[in-house]
Amino acid sequence: MAIYLPELDPVQLSFPPVEQALSQPDGLLAMGGDLSAERLVLAYQSGIFPWFSEGDPLLWWSPATRAVFAPDSIKFNRTLRKKWQRGELSLTLNQAFSEVVRGCAAPRKNQPHTWILPPMQHAYQRLHQQGHAHSIEVWQHSKLVGGLYGIAVGGLFCGESMFNRVPDAAKFALLALQQHISHFAPGWIDCQLPNPFLQQLGAEPMSRAHYLNLLQQQVKISSPTGHWQPTTLSLQDE
Repeated sequence: MAIYLPELDPVQLSFPPVEQALSQPDGLLAMGGDLSAERLVLAYQSGIFPWFSEGDPLLWWSPATRAVFAPDSIKFNRTLRKKWQRGELSLTLNQAFSEVVRGCAAPRKNQPHTWILPPMQHAYQRLHQQGHAHSIEVWQHSKLVGGLYGIAVGGLFCGESMFNRVPDAAKFALLALQQHISHFAPGWIDCQLPNPFLQQLGAEPMSRAHYLNLLQQQVKISSPTGHWQPTTLSLQDE
């Protein structure tokens, strides 16, 4: 069945109202435009994100249901605590952004292709250089074994992707991220689309309307100066 999609102006920075997003496929809103930093920032501030595969046009989405971690929902449980106490892993912030993006883009089991194509990688690198995009790195001694990256929109962190090379590395990255955000904001993390792995960790579905209300509140929160500067991170035992 043919579908109609608005095509974004390559110069004018605007999006259709998110309420116009399709129900099938869920959340597909528009096509075209570009991956400039200005357009991407506006997209995230509007509850929209890009997602497309090789050979597809640039597609923009605002799904009816988001996956969101509420404040304090990622727990430093006994299993994670025991693994952390072995001292084999360490955490950093914004010390290897490009490497984390490449780790997220690498082929995975049962997923030989990636949507994090070179244009996306370059776009988020520009956002990182401008202070919008951030990464959490998980190290085993001096080797990068996991991490995540995404966009800070006020007090909300919009996660883009994460990866594991050792068990639970992504869980440690998420836990460190939420603890880091909670130093100046409640600690909300948007993970875009629900999946079993995120739900197992505690992510909950949230309607688009509720998400947009949350976004309007969180975008007004400013992080303290230097909060996203590269540094080492520690986990707080709650």
